[in-house]
Amino acid sequence: MKGDLRILDLKSIPCPLNVVKCKLALEKLSIYETLIVYLDKGEPEEMVKKSLKEMNYCFKIIEEDLQTIKLKILHDS
Repeated sequence: MKGDLRILDLKSIPCPLNVVKCKLALEKLSIYETLIVYLDKGEPEEMVKKSLKEMNYCFKIIEEDLQTIKLKILHDS
């Protein structure tokens, strides 16, 4: 079953606000929806990844460069 795709651009958003915004976006996802998150590298990336792992979300890096990273997060349950 294919779900909708949602985009969340958190580039230039400082910690911990980016973690909070990501959590709020994930709470609004319906089953099988996918969230794409854009983050700055460094602390924002580390904190959001840590938070996702703590919440047992599956995610993967789908794109990155020297300054930003793009994560794909699937809400499958």
